[in-house]
Amino acid sequence: MENSRSEASPLGERFSLDAIISGLAADLEAVRAGRMTVDAARAQAELAKQIFNGVRLVVTAQKYLEGRAIQLTAPENEPGGVK
Repeated sequence: MENSRSEASPLGERFSLDAIISGLAADLEAVRAGRMTVDAARAQAELAKQIFNGVRLVVTAQKYLEGRAIQLTAPENEPGGVK
């Protein structure tokens, strides 16, 4: 069975960002309704913040690697290429 969250899938799918955002919105509603404490909501928000920091690092790394791949495959880097 193929993993639907492969490296080629969009970040939103890979990290379930829509579920995280929906969960944060649900937490806010729960706090307002008195079903969740402010401290519990803050803990959830801190976890989400760390997840988003991880996503930011993935995006930064992908951009770096793509840039390096473009540099390494440029015609001037091939033997006998333009200098």
